Amino acid sequence: MKHEIKLFVNDIPYNITVNSQDTLLYALRDILHLTGTKKGCGEGECGACTVIMDGEAVRSCLILAVEADGKKIITIEGVSANGKLSRVQRAFVEAGAIQCGFCTPGFVMAIEAALRKKKTKKEELIKAVSGHLCRCTGYENIIKAIDKIVRG
Repeated sequence: MKHEIKLFVNDIPYNITVNSQDTLLYALRDILHLTGTKKGCGEGECGACTVIMDGEAVRSCLILAVEADGKKIITIEGVSANGKLSRVQRAFVEAGAIQCGFCTPGFVMAIEAALRKKKTKKEELIKAVSGHLCRCTGYENIIKAIDKIVRG
């Protein structure tokens, strides 16, 4: 069954048609062509598909697109401003927390969501990314990036 939905993605309104079973991840990547959000496990276990929906970090592979109708979505493409990386993105680059880069958008979005909720302690940011999987960095550089974020 087809559904007309409206999404507000990175402050841009979109009217799209989706099937009942289409996920938000599918809508973002395959309909809107915002490919920064990654498809990892498809089961909500890895965190690669994390976006911010109405202020909450969510796994977009677990949300049906019709459930996101009318919601405000922020993707990795929406966290930089005027061509400048966000402070979280900069910290990841400076700390060498990006290797293959596949998991990075999910980590960044989880931390961005936490910061927007005024969570600024190291423990809070580590908790925000708990359950996110990275196969390359061994997490050490991700923790260094979090340290940089906390220190400002």
